[in-house]
Order: sequence, then structure tokens, then C-alpha cells
Amino acid sequence: MIDLYTAATSNGMRARIALEECGLPYTLHKIDLQKGEHRTPSFLAMNPNGQIPVIVDRDGPGGKPLTLAQSTAILLYAAEKSGKFMPKDPALRPAVLQALMNASTDVTPVFGAMIAMKMQKESHAPSVEVFKERVRGFFRIWDGTFATQECCAGDVVTLADLSLYAGYARVKGAAPEILEGFANVGRWAQMMAERPAIQRALKF
Repeated sequence: MIDLYTAATSNGMRARIALEECGLPYTLHKIDLQKGEHRTPSFLAMNPNGQIPVIVDRDGPGGKPLTLAQSTAILLYAAEKSGKFMPKDPALRPAVLQALMNASTDVTPVFGAMIAMKMQKESHAPSVEVFKERVRGFFRIWDGTFATQECCAGDVVTLADLSLYAGYARVKGAAPEILEGFANVGRWAQMMAERPAIQRALKF
């Protein structure tokens, strides 16, 4: 059994999507970031950085408990443990990893920075717009990608799609105007939203 400590952020959703889609049994522990539950001694013992998500796999490699933070690391761990969402063919894996890193390390952090700026008491509107346009630029490129293929790294759902959807869902909920006009992204997102595991993962 896996214990998942998370919240409804892009990173938090990415980890839960990973476990749901990979079919790994887990217990959900909701962490209230507003109350500072990610800064308690018990949480910091799992992740000294004080960031969600964190998993504790009581049946890790060799049957030993494993504690793991970082949403993309959890995504990769779930894929390896379940044998799902990562192609076995070494010629196909690089495209998945490239798409995965764009989704995880470009889209999510830039959008997170934009939200953090907007929440400041003295928010600098021009800076917020710069970050908003950067996120929009990422999705503009994804819209072009989805014009020629069904999924992030080809025509089958991979880790990259699971990761990007976590970012997409957060953007859609907090700043939907960023996604306006991207019909191909919308088509892809609808396909992902119809997946039962995705639907379960987003119910925090």
C-alpha cells in the first residue's frame, strides 16, 4: 500500500493521477497548505523541503519502505512499478521523456510563478502578463503538436500526457483565458478528462 500526501495543486494532482492511472493502491492524505500542514515536524521528516506531494510505499523495492517526493519522480516511479505508460522500445522513450519534461518543468513552474505574483499584495501587472504569455506560448506549441498527433509523444497516452493534464487542469481552473483559441489542446484535454482514473484523481 502507498500513502500519498498531497493537495490540489498541479504537482499534487500529477502524483495522484499517476497512482490512479497506474492502478496502484494508495491511501490519500490531504495536506492543507493554508494551515501549514506541510511544515509540521512529521511532514518535514518525510520531505525536508516542505513540499507536496510525497509518497510512502510500504512495499518498495526489495519489499522495503520507500519515501519519495517530487511529482515527476513519483510519476516515473509509478510507471516503473506498474509497467505502464512508458514505452519499452528505447527508440520511443526519448520522445516521451522530452514531452514529460516540458509538461513538468516548463508549464507548471511558470504558471506557478504567475499565480504567486498575482497573489502578492502589491502585484506587478506587467510581470504577471509576461508569465501569462509564456504559459500561453507553451500551450500554443502543444496545440500545434496535437494538430498532427493524438497525444503528447505520439498516438498513445504516456507519462507525458498524465503530467501535462495536471498542469492543464490547474490552468483551466485558475486562468482559463490562457487556453482560449487552442482547439487541438481542447480536444486532447477532453479525451483525457473522459478517463475514469483522471476523474477520480481530480476529486480532492
